[in-house]
Amino acid sequence: MSLVSGPGRGGSTGGTQELYVQKHVDYIKSLNTRRDELEYWLTEHLRLNGVYWGLTALHLLGHPEALPRDKTIEFVLSCQSEDGGFGAAPGHDAHMLYTVSAVQILVTLDAVDELEKDGRGGKEKVASWIANLQDHSTGTFKGDSWGETDTRFLYGAFNALSLLRLLHLIDTEKAVGYIQSCANFDGGYGVRPGAESHAGQIFTCVGALAIAGRLDLVDTDRLGGWLSERQLENGGLNGRPEKKEDVCYSWWVMSALAMIGRLHWIDGEKLAGFILRCQDPEHGGIADRPDDMVDVFHTVFGLTGLSLLKYPGLKEVDPIYCMPKEATDRALGR
Repeated sequence: MSLVSGPGRGGSTGGTQELYVQKHVDYIKSLNTRRDELEYWLTEHLRLNGVYWGLTALHLLGHPEALPRDKTIEFVLSCQSEDGGFGAAPGHDAHMLYTVSAVQILVTLDAVDELEKDGRGGKEKVASWIANLQDHSTGTFKGDSWGETDTRFLYGAFNALSLLRLLHLIDTEKAVGYIQSCANFDGGYGVRPGAESHAGQIFTCVGALAIAGRLDLVDTDRLGGWLSERQLENGGLNGRPEKKEDVCYSWWVMSALAMIGRLHWIDGEKLAGFILRCQDPEHGGIADRPDDMVDVFHTVFGLTGLSLLKYPGLKEVDPIYCMPKEATDRALGR
């Protein structure tokens, strides 16, 4: 099963405010039918992430049935390694990013119990694999056994373990301390201490703090100001100063603003217009900017951005987990 990019071009739809729901559903459903294309095989390293992106998009569009539930679960389980983690595709080494996607998919489909079958060791085995990647001297996390660290992996551990209700397996206080060490004078956060602020890393750090119940550590007004300055004249958002706008930052920027209660600090109408102009009105899908090629990555983050803006007809997204809120509410007992 694959849900990783496919041909299609974002259309210059002018001032349209229409969301092409059925076109997007059809586009996502078609992504697993292109196995005769080179791009399909070149993106094997994104296969499990692609399923998560497509599934999340379909749930937000109100069409969860568009992907067969049983086959989706079967594919996810086929990506699990003997050590408990998940790889990008069957036979790939386990990595934090793919393991988080696997957990998110299973939680969205209310299928975490599938981990108990066929001697898989249950959710505890997955959680143990994640917990063992924490560096107890710094609190941060490796992405895999090879040792690279990144705040994305720290957030991923918090995300998956909290959804599995096994967050107590790690030293959250030490991890929170590491996040604090990544804070910058502008209120943002970098990939590691001393690195420049970037909207994607800000999402991971603020998201982890939200899961840990430590948003009190965020300089909300300073960070909110920096994030609101990411909006350009055309309505789109960039990830850091002097960069081009990109639909995916509709999520990274706005989710962080939502978590700190500053979502109203950007012009939502202009942003919605920008996202809608990035649609392909003929074949479906959303691109990074108007007239570029669409892909499932930008499709889901365009839709999550519109969901945060409460665009009509879309299901509510959870700004902390980047999942349908109804799924996270169920998993967390809220």
